[in-house]
Amino acid sequence: MKSKLVVVLMLSLIVLTRAQTKNDYRIQSVPQHQVKIKNGFWYDRMETNKNVTIPYVLQKLNETGRVKNFLYAAGIEHGEFCTTYAFDDSDLYKTIEAVSYSLINSPDPGLEKQIDTLISLIAKVQEDDGYLYSARRSPSEKIKKMIGPERWINLQWSHELYNLGHLYEAAAAHYTATGKRTLLDVAIKSADFIADTFGAGKLQLPPGHQEVEIGLVKLYRLTGNENYLNLAKHFLDIRGRGKELTGRESWGEYAQDHKPVFEQDEAVGHAVRASYMFSAMTDIAALTGDENYKSAAEKLWKNVVNKKLYITGGIGAKGSGEAFGDNYELPNMSAYNETCSSIASILWNYRMFLLSGESKYIDLFERTMYNSFLSGIGMDGKSFFYPNPLQSYGTHVRSPWFTCACCPPNVARFIASLPGFVYAVQNENLFVNLFASSDAVINVAGRNVRLTQTTNYPWEGNINIVISPESAYRKFKLNLRIPGWAAGRPVDSDLYSYVNNSFSVVKILVNGTEANYTLQNGYAVLDREWNQNDTVQLVLPMQIKRVIANEKVESNKNKTALEYGPIVYCAEWKDNPNGVVRNLLLQDDEELTTEHQTDLLNGVNIVKGKVFGCKVSGDNTIEKTPQDFTAIPYYAWAHRGAGEMNVWLGRNEKGLVPLSDATIASASTIEVSSGKNFKAINDQIEPKTSDDESVPFFHWWPNKGTKEWIEINFPKTEEVSQVEVYWFDDTGSGECRLPKSWKVLYQENGKFVPVYAPDGHEIQKNKFCKTIFETVKTSKLRIEIECQPDFAGGIQEVKVK
Repeated sequence: MKSKLVVVLMLSLIVLTRAQTKNDYRIQSVPQHQVKIKNGFWYDRMETNKNVTIPYVLQKLNETGRVKNFLYAAGIEHGEFCTTYAFDDSDLYKTIEAVSYSLINSPDPGLEKQIDTLISLIAKVQEDDGYLYSARRSPSEKIKKMIGPERWINLQWSHELYNLGHLYEAAAAHYTATGKRTLLDVAIKSADFIADTFGAGKLQLPPGHQEVEIGLVKLYRLTGNENYLNLAKHFLDIRGRGKELTGRESWGEYAQDHKPVFEQDEAVGHAVRASYMFSAMTDIAALTGDENYKSAAEKLWKNVVNKKLYITGGIGAKGSGEAFGDNYELPNMSAYNETCSSIASILWNYRMFLLSGESKYIDLFERTMYNSFLSGIGMDGKSFFYPNPLQSYGTHVRSPWFTCACCPPNVARFIASLPGFVYAVQNENLFVNLFASSDAVINVAGRNVRLTQTTNYPWEGNINIVISPESAYRKFKLNLRIPGWAAGRPVDSDLYSYVNNSFSVVKILVNGTEANYTLQNGYAVLDREWNQNDTVQLVLPMQIKRVIANEKVESNKNKTALEYGPIVYCAEWKDNPNGVVRNLLLQDDEELTTEHQTDLLNGVNIVKGKVFGCKVSGDNTIEKTPQDFTAIPYYAWAHRGAGEMNVWLGRNEKGLVPLSDATIASASTIEVSSGKNFKAINDQIEPKTSDDESVPFFHWWPNKGTKEWIEINFPKTEEVSQVEVYWFDDTGSGECRLPKSWKVLYQENGKFVPVYAPDGHEIQKNKFCKTIFETVKTSKLRIEIECQPDFAGGIQEVKVK
């Protein structure tokens, strides 16, 4: 298998060379097969990915009907498209891509045979002219509405081209890994077909969900067929120009179709779609030399990093539309930060590095990879987050799968491809981008150089590299990335900064002696002659750092976050007194220490110190009680049961949510007719507005136009005469509205009886709606509501007096 792989990769490189005779990225990745991650943090993750995640995803493809769709479409079995979304084909393609990368790292004949079977099935579904879309071969009545009656007729939502983008990426990976043309031939037949179908003087429609552009570029690289590159550019060129070109109405900001891509200077709409588009724009800038695309990509990157980026590297603040928020709109509990958007951002940032040679892009790659991305996959390898919030009140748990399952196979393909991002080359320049124990053989200016990297990063800052050129006294430039966090900046903007920006100096030694180097684009450049077994030691200053956000980020005012190396930390319920972390006050002068705990969460560095737990006293002042404090890496949260989690801690009393004394409502238990997150009803966390999703809320969605109820069970019999309800209403982003009507009942002799409320029951937004009634003595209240027609209802908070 090993000799076969070498031949395959040599052939792939020959083809690739032919495709790179014109413009290209100024820097080139070191191919994945030349890098072997051998132990440590990412080795462990890759092993879990290979042994657990990939087999699990393959299992779920079968269990959930995604493979069945192809069996039906091929006529092998009889039935209708049986999953929810027309883009479910892409889950097979991403999984094949993941397996292919994994085969490069670790040949596995059994795994290879499994995807050979899938590829054979995919080929049977492809139509004679090259069209490939399982949903159209055996559509259900439900899926017909999404795909439309004819090819391409509903391209805004059908994902016909999106699926193909992932097919093309999978085909390129599979051919590179195995040398087999089985999937590549399917992809080429498909790409030739769409090149004949779309373009100037042909069908002028962009894909609804961007991705096909990236896949076309990969096919161009592999085959040298410029039709694929030209079509990728065409899809970008016509975006936002529908009215001008064909009279088509705009698909709006959600699909980045609101204006031509050159004119877009703010990241808006669906964050995954946008980031795939940004990646494609960067590809086109590199492969065509088009400065307009380069300038547009740079403008959009600056907008994201200056105004729309979470400290974890996540993007996409809003669950509504899975979208970017407004500038500086970065809520914590309702942060969406889809795992797929983190992957898309990582891939975009890597391309921006290849285009420019600037380390700031790899800094953000690293920040996202260790934090927002890694939170999305559980340590068991088979549980996943779709959104990755920065605060939780115990309502978030990883899921074994999703109806819309784009994230699990996307996670699998990225982790499997990781060795291909560690090093890069440009003529006589060798770049060390990621720190992971690894062996590599790299061609630098025509000669091979062997690198052996050893490190316990990210827990320690020592990186040791043994360099052995194939011939003695080989002169080249070793470019060591100095992470932004080690140089005093969390990101390349004023969105985040460190409270105390005094740091130890980075040390670089060559053969035990302090080295001379220059700093260029965030890299320490060692320009010298290298000999066999020369040793380079990079020592990064690992310190606990407090981060603050730009004052324009309302959700993080008067708050601080913690970092250690590339890792963002959080406080979690399991490690802190009373299981509560929303009320913690961490003052700037409090001393913090780190400690490695091998048996905790697969081995992590924790941050320890003292904080104040805060509570509102009877006279409405804040009582502060000293208590022990522990923080864990953000990626490791939600592995020990559901409970509170918080990344941004109070820096002063204005930046936290103090606890309050128990009330009748808060001490009660809640029952509901249906709905989600009923514990929010009496958690004593009050919203700012009816549509405030930065605090927990309860809703009955997707039940619409129904009659619903909640019951409040008191610990003991009480005399009560007033109920206040703060209604949840997300007009403009969702389907919850104020109720059509509501009433209060109390339990008497085992039956519910309406209270006597002569002034009725108030219904308004953005306030507690009060009903005062004749005093009743009871142990249970019931609130009944009637939802508006075609809408659901919801509750932010309830009080009882």
